[in-house]
Amino acid sequence: MARDIGVGDEVALVVTILKQLGNGRASVSIPSYHFPFSIEPPAKAKRGDTHPITGQITSVDDDAGKVTVKIGGLVTVDSDTVTVLKKYRPPMRRTLPRDPPT
Repeated sequence: MARDIGVGDEVALVVTILKQLGNGRASVSIPSYHFPFSIEPPAKAKRGDTHPITGQITSVDDDAGKVTVKIGGLVTVDSDTVTVLKKYRPPMRRTLPRDPPT
């Protein structure tokens, strides 16, 4: 992996608010994601503001340089547009596995 990004890592995407929608949501632009997406905007957000959205990585494609992030929905973006906030660490075993009684 070029940037040492793995499945389960918590990442941030910086989005730009395009417009406020009538139902209390905001249409946003996500870098390298060319589809419409809407979020619940922060208080007093206006058009042109940037806002970070956090999510978890669900898949990594090293050959294409893309990652899929779960931020309410699944969004596939370039791996250089995400910022790693926290690496995933699998839980440690506290006890040794035992053989079942015979």
